[in-house]
Amino acid sequence: MDPTPLTVRYFAGARAAVGRSEEVVPAGRSLDDLTVDLAQRHGDRLAAVLRVASFLVDGVTCHDRATPLPGGATIDVLPPFAGG
Repeated sequence: MDPTPLTVRYFAGARAAVGRSEEVVPAGRSLDDLTVDLAQRHGDRLAAVLRVASFLVDGVTCHDRATPLPGGATIDVLPPFAGG
């Protein structure tokens, strides 16, 4: 497994909950594991966003949240967007 860290990019409500637009986290985990870690690290506000967010892994929608993320991947956290 590639140990290159992951880049997590936050958008809209996720960015507001975390207080920054991105961070680098260790590799070697699945999206499910990553979201648990992020919620523990950043608190209930982000946890609520993560429950309803969509995720892109290197620009592709992630459908299997249990598959290990590739090292060096960029994960985009996309909360539901309002609009019409």
